[in-house]
Amino acid sequence: DQRIYHTKSSVPVQNLRSPLHPLHAHRQESHPVRSTGGYGGEDVPLISGQNGAPVTFTQIEHVPTQSIGNHQPSLIHIDGKDVDVPKYEFPGWVPPTELKLETLEAVDKKSLHHPSRGVLGEIYATAIAGNDVTSSVLYIVGVTSTLAGQLSPICMLLAGCVLYLFKAIIGEAGSAIPLNGGAYSLLLNTTTKPMAALAACLTLLSYVATAVVSATECMTYASNLVPELDVYWGTIILLALVCILCILGITECAFLAVGVFIVHIASMCFLIAVAATFMVQNPEIMAANLREPLKYDWPLSLIFGFCVALLGVTGYETSVNYIEEQQKGVFFKTLFNTWLIVFLMNPALSIVCMGVLDLNTIESHHRDVLAKVAYDAGGKYFGLWIAADACTVLLGSLITAFVGMTGVARRLALDRCLPQFLLAENRWRRTNHLIPFTFFVVCTLLFVLLNGSVRSLANVYSLAFLCVMSLYAIGTMILKYKRGSIRRAVKASWPTCFAALAFSAIAILGNVLLAPNHLIWFIIYFGIVSVVMLGMFERVRVLKWFLYALSQSPQSWQDRFAGVTQMAMDKIRSQKVAFFATSENLEILSKAVAYIQSNELTKWIKIVYLYEDLNDPVIKRLAENLRVIDRCYPKMVFDLVLVNQDMSPEVVAQISLRLGIPRNFMFISCPPENVVLDIAEYGGLRIITH
Repeated sequence: DQRIYHTKSSVPVQNLRSPLHPLHAHRQESHPVRSTGGYGGEDVPLISGQNGAPVTFTQIEHVPTQSIGNHQPSLIHIDGKDVDVPKYEFPGWVPPTELKLETLEAVDKKSLHHPSRGVLGEIYATAIAGNDVTSSVLYIVGVTSTLAGQLSPICMLLAGCVLYLFKAIIGEAGSAIPLNGGAYSLLLNTTTKPMAALAACLTLLSYVATAVVSATECMTYASNLVPELDVYWGTIILLALVCILCILGITECAFLAVGVFIVHIASMCFLIAVAATFMVQNPEIMAANLREPLKYDWPLSLIFGFCVALLGVTGYETSVNYIEEQQKGVFFKTLFNTWLIVFLMNPALSIVCMGVLDLNTIESHHRDVLAKVAYDAGGKYFGLWIAADACTVLLGSLITAFVGMTGVARRLALDRCLPQFLLAENRWRRTNHLIPFTFFVVCTLLFVLLNGSVRSLANVYSLAFLCVMSLYAIGTMILKYKRGSIRRAVKASWPTCFAALAFSAIAILGNVLLAPNHLIWFIIYFGIVSVVMLGMFERVRVLKWFLYALSQSPQSWQDRFAGVTQMAMDKIRSQKVAFFATSENLEILSKAVAYIQSNELTKWIKIVYLYEDLNDPVIKRLAENLRVIDRCYPKMVFDLVLVNQDMSPEVVAQISLRLGIPRNFMFISCPPENVVLDIAEYGGLRIITH
């Protein structure tokens, strides 16, 4: 008795080679006749021909149990058994085809990556992240001194030590998965896509909060210099100007960021020197502050002070969100440079604040404490200079938010977690102009809805940052366990990961205890962002629910909406994906297909195998195992694509062009330790099995 396979489609075996001239293999009359009316059969050999030369490749056999009409069956038959697959989930008939031996089209190496890749040197990359990190201390140093009193410098030092742990953690994550997206890309290559989307929601939320808060605070400082300035409209105009700058390109943003960064660091160094001189001349202020009783018992004061001081390093994770734009080797220098600045500058600023101002004054001026220190230690004009410097560094933080958001949003749009229209490029600058424009619209609407009061957003940003840092620690531990064979230039020890996670968890708990209402605002904002992201993931499921509800409605409604809804579902799931198989291992194939079915909106998977010899026994065994996989997944269509090439970025780009599959929708299993594979060089291949 002939064995019956499901009838959803024919699955062709494609062979893509690179000879000097195209070779077209046509079926000869001597080719074995297929059983059951020409639709294939297991008795048909995979490869056949005269003198051992390949003549053609047959498809993985699919034999219908009934004649194919023009309609789609409501039931699919597998091994003679009915499988209840709703009509709208049936992938559709694909008739048997004769695939040819074809020449892969050449690709321009310049087109392998985005034009902005590798354009940032050390000073530019450090400036973009450094502006965000160093701006945090403007409002954290005063709050830390209020909570911890004379222990605040120790709290700042502890925060710097914890940041050193994260330097190794983020360094390992970035060297193993050097892709934009930060925690999202890390978790995408180590866990599931929904888990990665959770990190993306936190990252997006933190960037929105950073942009709105930084723009508002910048205009607030500016209004102290120019009282006639309208903070409300000034904030909106500032957001628009930075949006235009980001559309011009990351290089232009970097030039401005460097200028802001140099001025800010010079101003802070000069402030520390002037305040230290004042402190030496007036030692009684520090002595009085040291005698002041602590607000809490010293252990609690130290813990609460540390929890707040850790917010003084917000933005440290930004560097990994534009790692693809940085030149080779710059990323680790950026991490070290920003850590060193924070480790030295934050405790020093805390000390000079206590040496110039008493604790009561620090508490009353906690939002502009550095300007007050400059005014008392260096006079009116020096105070105005530091206030102006605060404006510029907050502007730099705003630029960082736009740059980081552009990198993350582009990665999310490529992975279909955000709408595809965001990927549109303008021909003038070849930038994704719709991403910064959309970000500007969202930030402006949020600012208008809040009527200019952004205190709740500042609270949300604090918790979002700490959650993202926790996810880096968790993601790196998963990376070690599941992707241990990937080569990386930096390695964080297991104790480092556990310690960093513990400290970030303590900081989250401490900030929630200090202000429980912050958690409420965080849940509200995070819920809104999550619903938007979840809607992108569950589009097909929502349409299925709609179809079910439609089936219970009058026939006129069904006639009007059913076809349109099915077409929408087909369009969403029309994106093909590819998996590069390195062997015929059935377990790995099964895990790969299960991952794709659970995490991607697709119904068509192409299994790509790169071979050297057409007589490679793996080819036939791989085809046989695909028959098994094919029978296990009646809702999916499978192709086997054979490519006579070695693995390289150029070949992957050629296959991507030939099959019409973007490289970020091409998946691989975790490479062995003796294989050097830079994921970024391959255009973002995703690691999905180990």
